This record gives sequence, C-alpha cells and structure tokens, in this order.
Amino acid sequence: MTDYSDEHLKKVLQRTKVVAVAGVSMNPVRPSYYVARYLGLKGYRVIPVNPGHAGKLLFGETVRASLSEIELPVDMVDIFRRSEAVPPIVDEALEAFPKLQTIWMQIGVEHAAAAAKAEARGVTVIQNRCPKIEYQRLFGELRMGGFATGIISSKL
Repeated sequence: MTDYSDEHLKKVLQRTKVVAVAGVSMNPVRPSYYVARYLGLKGYRVIPVNPGHAGKLLFGETVRASLSEIELPVDMVDIFRRSEAVPPIVDEALEAFPKLQTIWMQIGVEHAAAAAKAEARGVTVIQNRCPKIEYQRLFGELRMGGFATGIISSKL
C-alpha cells in the first residue's frame, strides 16, 4: 500500500465537500454504492458518475455519464475503475475541474503516470485506499475489532 500519514489523509477528508464518484454502481451490495452512500451520510455532496446509469437518480443526485457533465466545482474525484482506466478519468477531471484538490483511487487502483500528471498540476493523489475506511479509522468510527457495532460484548 502507498504510505500516507494519518494527518495528510485527515486533512484531505476535512477539506473535501463535493465528491464525484467515477464508476459508482446502482447495486447496493457493490463497494462503490455503499462507499458513495456512506460519504453522503457523512455530509459530503456525492455526484455519481457512470455512463451506464446516466440520468437515473442515486442519493438524490442525477447520475452523470461523465465528469465533464458536472457543472459545479468538485473537490475530489473518487475512482472506482480498474487501474488501466485511470488515465482518461484523470485527464477529464483535470480538464473539467480547474480547482480540483484530490484524485482518490480506491483499494487496488493505482496508476503512477496518471498520479504524476495530477500531482504536477498541484492535485493531491491518494492511491490504493478507501475514503470510507480512512474516514472511519481517523474519525473514531472503528473499534479495535474493526466495526463500530454499538453492542457492548466481551465476545470479539
């Protein structure tokens, strides 16, 4: 895994307000769905992006076919696509959002050249991590057992 300090990750999560989720699924058992839903529940505005579901509603937002269809400023693009699909997504994000702060690639997603291109434009890049997991870990929602169950038990 790429090494990022907790302070760095926390700063990124705290400064972010609007997240475009590239590759979001409409299927509630898919990670892209529940990560996007979780981020929305934590107060982020989540803009879903998936050409296969364009025009449908998800989390109160219209699913966009591409990042370039989003007409408001986006702070972070969260990429739920295979690593080989990352370069055109990063290119489109850099073009569509002049004030983009972060490109976040999900667990298992990395692309050194695309990351270097974004970083050269002053964009923070996080690879092979999940913002939901990091949020839970950094803001006290995970216990040592891994889940905040809300149940007091000695059977962990």
